Amino acid sequence: MDDRTSAPAGSGTDPAPADVDASGAPRGRGVAIVGRLARWEVLLAFVLLGLVWLGASLSPVFLSARNFSNLIAAVIEVGIIALPMALIIVAGEIDLSVESMVGLAASVLGFLYAAGYPLEMAIPAVLVVGALGGLLNGVLATMAGLPSLVVTLGTLALFRGLALVVLGPRGISGFPPEFSAFGFGTIPGTPLPWPFVIFAVLALVLGFVLHGTWIGRQLFAAGKNVGAARYSGVRVARMKLLLFVLAGLIAALAGVVLAARLASARADAGEGMTLTVVTIVLLGGVNIFGGRGTILGVVLAFFTLAVLGNALRLANIASEIQSIAIGVLLIISVVIPTLAHQFKSALDRALRGRRAPAGRVGPGEMANP
Repeated sequence: MDDRTSAPAGSGTDPAPADVDASGAPRGRGVAIVGRLARWEVLLAFVLLGLVWLGASLSPVFLSARNFSNLIAAVIEVGIIALPMALIIVAGEIDLSVESMVGLAASVLGFLYAAGYPLEMAIPAVLVVGALGGLLNGVLATMAGLPSLVVTLGTLALFRGLALVVLGPRGISGFPPEFSAFGFGTIPGTPLPWPFVIFAVLALVLGFVLHGTWIGRQLFAAGKNVGAARYSGVRVARMKLLLFVLAGLIAALAGVVLAARLASARADAGEGMTLTVVTIVLLGGVNIFGGRGTILGVVLAFFTLAVLGNALRLANIASEIQSIAIGVLLIISVVIPTLAHQFKSALDRALRGRRAPAGRVGPGEMANP
């Protein structure tokens, strides 16, 4: 298969610059321009601008600094979790247990604080719990060879059950004022909530890892063809194990952020969060089958979902309709990039005067024996 039909420009996996083909021959300027404009991130940026215009039309307070702070704070935890989730899906795996880890982290934090432990001791303990939960997922999905979808569905129930055992139905409040202020306070002189700093730092670090290091190249290779990656010397199992540990650790961190924002720790914290996290990742252009995606796309998808949800709330749209909107976005985020990628590949070949490779197998098809 031609590699240019399996990775969009700028994904970190391009075999050749945008203005030359695989043989080194110059490509037409029109092909290069089409390639840049056809990027999913560009479309997301236009969609985001359209939603900002829509929100401003629906409510006069939409563009206020206070509302901007609220719309980010409302989904900051899912944005934090979506960043490591993007790396896991790029590598060809998935973690559905993150929402339960958020609840378990909040429960452990509340339990330890109620038992008299200071937050300086409780928060590191919570992060260790998150890393251990991710380690369990990673061991079962990589060393035991079980499908990560099934494994993390199981730990989704396991972690939630443990959260209920630790804290039960009660909620723990009365956290120190500075802890709660971190959850819903803003950086002085800006409308940005403090947890946004965590999101921004993670986006920069993970973006650099994915697109600027050999680790990122190995992730893309494992997501494209795990057998070929192993043959090339990539330690796929160890790499994926570390990704699951990272996802568990950051999910626990998101649980701490959520407890701070709500000024309360409960076992049911984070319920329903996984759907939104996966929607952000896929809407950001990450291929559900692995091997393709960008952190920039995930960041744009985060803001897109935040603005959409805020605009619907300001317009007094029922929460059921908002759930429908998230479901529709999830479907669109899978269908549209696939169709757009096929159209871009066909247009690219047409502009170069090439025909599709003989015997090319399309997505979901099986080659004839």
